[in-house]
Order: sequence, then structure tokens, then C-alpha cells
Amino acid sequence: MDVKLTAVILFALTYALLLAFPKKRAHIAVGSALAFIALGILPIGKVFYAVDWNVILMIAGTMGIVSLFIETRMPALIGDIIIDKTPSVKWAIVALSMLAGIISAFVDNVATVLIIAPVALTISKKLNISPVHGIIAIALASNLQGAATLVGDTTSILLGGQAKLDFLDFFVFQGRMGLFFIVQISAVLASLVLLIVFRKYKQPVTLNERETVSDYFPSFLLLGVIALLIGASFIPPEYKPEVTNGLICMGLFIIGLVRKIIKTKSLRTARAALKEIDFFTLFLLAGLFIVVGGVTEAGIVDDISKFFVSAGNGNIFLIYTLIVWSSVLLSAVIDNIPYVATMLPVVAGIAAQLGVAPYLLYFGLLSGATLGGNLTPIGASANIAALGILRKDGYEVKAGTFMKVSVPFTLTAVVAGYVLVWLVWR
Repeated sequence: MDVKLTAVILFALTYALLLAFPKKRAHIAVGSALAFIALGILPIGKVFYAVDWNVILMIAGTMGIVSLFIETRMPALIGDIIIDKTPSVKWAIVALSMLAGIISAFVDNVATVLIIAPVALTISKKLNISPVHGIIAIALASNLQGAATLVGDTTSILLGGQAKLDFLDFFVFQGRMGLFFIVQISAVLASLVLLIVFRKYKQPVTLNERETVSDYFPSFLLLGVIALLIGASFIPPEYKPEVTNGLICMGLFIIGLVRKIIKTKSLRTARAALKEIDFFTLFLLAGLFIVVGGVTEAGIVDDISKFFVSAGNGNIFLIYTLIVWSSVLLSAVIDNIPYVATMLPVVAGIAAQLGVAPYLLYFGLLSGATLGGNLTPIGASANIAALGILRKDGYEVKAGTFMKVSVPFTLTAVVAGYVLVWLVWR
């Protein structure tokens, strides 16, 4: 059988199984990855490089820091403040999602979910409600804001490198509105949609007694993660390792772990913190990276890219529309990092052939690919991490449950971004 056809069949089967058997997602992803390797679709020598170790290390390190953060009762205090300031459950959910969005504009989406999800869990337990919708909303808002700044998401970093954009260019570029403000408008409209989706959650929220924080050091570690990730974004790529963000998160986790061991004089605390790292999610992501690496190696992503060149037929609006909406659909089922990495030079080539500046197509690609991952439970790493948190707390979320929230949220945000990017950069 043709290698490309084999890759397509295996890829389609993998995602069908992932959607059908959520409890076995890690096993399915790793099994599919091994199949891609065994069939020779992805050469052995490229397997290690197919995995985004920066993301893996970042997730593992942040999970560890968050476990220390939770122990201090800080998430409970933040939850109390939100409960105290909001009139009902639906407003509490939307407030949490907006808080997650603001943080995610400056911190990796997955890290944001890991930071804010414990707050949602705390609120849900205090109010005796399911945390499912709240944590889904947090993941969606985090993915949306990933396109807002240079450090918001790996895809933004890729765009910055291709287009030579620095941190401030995402706010104002060439005298025009940058992606940051376009994303904020989209976020406000999408938040209004969440209020409609959660309109039945009218229960009032009340606060009887505010929590007290036992130790502020883990909170400073999280602030250190934010500050160092932003600082690292200003260092040119050629002067830092590709796993810089992952090393920052792991390094601060190790600092927190060592401090706790010294403070408690017991290694049991180290084991307890390590147990909080969700290895199910890490194996799932690693497997998916290898699967997508195999699909890319087989030339499927390149074929998709060539389609845009021929289908556009010289019409800039048609090409822009195809890039945005195809990116939305493709990013709903495949990781957007290899897709964006492949499409950026293609977009630059299309713009050169048309004799226009590439920024309209660049920004359309980024918005479509970043937001498209919100459509399905497996379309973005943040979604996978959010569902992993819910699974650990005893909640198995079906694809239909996720998409009842994700589809209206994502379509609203994408349409707003699609229109605004065209109006500003056409």
C-alpha cells in the first residue's frame, strides 16, 4: 500500500479511536505512534525530534509547581474572591475564563489551564456543582488568547520568527491595530456567547468564610514562571535552546521541590508532588506529536499547503478565506504547531507571487490555526490538559459535551477575528 495512503488511514483511525475511547487516549496515541514507526512512515532517527520536548517539560514542570500552589490554599482564596464579586454561577464561570485568557496572553496555554483549573475545581466543590463546563471554558479562553502576544503560544513564536515580529508588534504594527486588540474584541464577543450557553446556571453564589494562604512561595514561583517566560521571549532564538520554556518551568519546580524537602525534612513530599504530574496526559501528547510527525513526513501537510496555491487562483480574499477556515478545520484534528510551521513559508510564497505584503495571510493563518484547536477535545494541548484534570477528579468528558460549549464559542471568535483581520490588514 502507498505510504501516504497508509498514513492517512492510520491517522484517521487514530483520531476516531481517540474520540470514541477517552479513557484510553494515551494508550491509543502511543500505540498509533509505534505503528507509524514500525511501518517506516516516520524514520527512527526522526522520532525524538518529532516530540515537542519544550511542551512536555513545560507541562510536567508546571504541573509540579501547581501541585505546590494548590497545597497553599491560594487557588481557594482566588476562588473566594471571585465568588464574592460575582452574582451567579454563570458569571463566576465567565469571570474565571476571562482571567485565564488574560494570563494565557503571556503564558503558555497549557500552563494557564494548569494554574486556573484548580480554582474552578475549588469553586465547584464549594458550590456543589460540576466543574466540567467551567474548566472547558478556561481551556477555550486560554487557546483564544494564545494568539494575542508573541509569548501566548508556540504558533505565535513561530510567526514572530518568520515575520521578524517582536513582542510589541503584536500590539501595534506598521501603525495599525495588532493581533492583541483583535483577539480582545473576539474574546469579549465569545464571553457573551458563554453567558448565553451557561444561562441556566442562575444559582446565586455566596461566601461564608474566606480561605487563608499557608505559604506564598509557590505563588512567587508561578509569578516567576510568567516573568521568565516573557523575558525569554526577547532573547533571539539563535541564542537560546529550543527547550528554554520547558527548562524554566522544570527548573522552578525543582527549586520549589527542594525547598519543600528541606522545610519538611522528608522525601515523602517529593514523591507526593511527583504523583501530581499527569503522566497519562504527557504520554498522550508525546504519542500525538509522533503521529503528526509521521503525517508530516508522509507529505500530507505539504499536499494541503499546495492546495491553497492552486485553489486561490490569484484572488487575495479567496486565498485569505481558504487559509483561515481550512486552518480552523485542520487544527480541530491535528496539532497546529507543525501545520503552522509548514504553512508560514507557503503563505510567504503566495504573498510574493501576488506581490502583496504577507501580513494579512500570516495573521489569518495564526488566528485560524490557533482558534481551530478549540473545536474538539483533542484539537489543542490545553484541551487535553483540561480533560486530564477533570479525569483525575472523576469526570470523563464526552466529545459531545465538550463541543456544546466549544463550537459556539469558537465560531464566534473565529468570525470576529476573520472579519477584523481582513478590515485592518486587507
